[in-house]
Amino acid sequence: MVLLRKSLLISVIVMVMIQKNAMAAQHVVGGSQGWDESADFKSWASGQTFKVGDTLVFRYNPGLHSVVELEGDSSYKSCDISSTVNSMSAGNDVVKLNKPGTRYFACGTAGHCDQGMKLKIKTVTGSAPSNQADSSTPSSSSAASHCFSTAFFTFIAAISTVQMALVFLL
Repeated sequence: MVLLRKSLLISVIVMVMIQKNAMAAQHVVGGSQGWDESADFKSWASGQTFKVGDTLVFRYNPGLHSVVELEGDSSYKSCDISSTVNSMSAGNDVVKLNKPGTRYFACGTAGHCDQGMKLKIKTVTGSAPSNQADSSTPSSSSAASHCFSTAFFTFIAAISTVQMALVFLL
């Protein structure tokens, strides 16, 4: 009986951890335009809520662009891409937002930052799902997958709750 209760407790903890990861949002920078000079990154970012655990996805043509993370506000404002924290050039780069605070990104191609290809975001702590409605236009299969995932985890949580109640009643 004690072993059953311990295994049930471990199962509940694992499900809570999985549910937390399922709630993290993936923000495609620039929405459907991606990481490109034609996107209005300031406007795009203003419609987003970036939370710890979310990810940024930079999608671009690696022959034309790259992504550099800048040290701070001064580098961001002056487009000083010589002092970077990180540099990426794969064309489908993912950045994990692992702590609260402000982060700065720019295109590493000469002149592109000055043309507006830069992004400033503020990551906050919080437990509610992030606003990713404007991140990109999800395909119907992506939306269906998210709905299935949420419903599945809700179902598992309900089953676990019933199972726990039965264990404690016995």
